[in-house]
Amino acid sequence: MPNEDNPQLAQDLRRANIELTLAYDATIEGFARALDLRESEPAGHTSHVTELTLDLARAFGIKEPDLLHIKRGALLHDIGKMGIPENILKKPEALTADEWVIMHMHPQYAYDLLSPIIYLYPALDIPYCHHEKWDGSGYPRNLNGELVPFAARLFAVVDVWDALTSPRPYREAWSQDKARDYIQSQSGHHFDPAVVRAFMNTEFKKRLTAPIVK
Repeated sequence: MPNEDNPQLAQDLRRANIELTLAYDATIEGFARALDLRESEPAGHTSHVTELTLDLARAFGIKEPDLLHIKRGALLHDIGKMGIPENILKKPEALTADEWVIMHMHPQYAYDLLSPIIYLYPALDIPYCHHEKWDGSGYPRNLNGELVPFAARLFAVVDVWDALTSPRPYREAWSQDKARDYIQSQSGHHFDPAVVRAFMNTEFKKRLTAPIVK
């Protein structure tokens, strides 16, 4: 190919790569909306927790491309629940011990589903590890402290906040004050203390009361 064609070829390749990336990300967002519908989550739930997680990441100075991986991981955080039976996923009352054993498999299902996809491998930390706990009592691998990937430590606080302040079939939504007290009480147990401090920061708290974008 003549040299004068090379700049155009490079431009075409860049454009094709951008278009492919946009298509991938649109597909991921479509999966996220489908998961919200399957779990009967409020409209915009996944996009809301994703944006809060990104804000928290920025508070720690995280920048692209790591923010992009965090975004994709947050959007796909519950992709493993595709493997959970509907009667457990939508049960209107609290789960039994046996049902919790099945529910606790969803991070492993997420890993099994996403790890073969090279494009999404850097986004695996949240889907695989967001139920791990700082004190090692989480699942699926009982990781503790800084062995829990940082993105998962960020998302865990946001995810619990959103779960507590949203109504569930078996309980009313908690007030924001009650939810904040609980999260602070779990600093050093469920959550990374540094992440809790950032989450409770005055400026960040303004984002917690922002309406969910539908």
